Amino acid sequence: MPQKQSSELEMTADQIAFLEEVISKYGLPDQGKAIRCLINFARDRTDLADAIFAEMRCLDCGS
Repeated sequence: MPQKQSSELEMTADQIAFLEEVISKYGLPDQGKAIRCLINFARDRTDLADAIFAEMRCLDCGS
């Protein structure tokens, strides 16, 4: 298993709440695991890269 490294990131309260919902629903151990799942999905589904990353969206400010 690859060695994990710590990384600090900034999130809104709504983003953290979403992660907590995912953690609870799927029995994940922590936010780090939830984020790693999201990253691994994006890495695996390169066909969805534009859908994930090309469009800038902000659910908080509406842009």
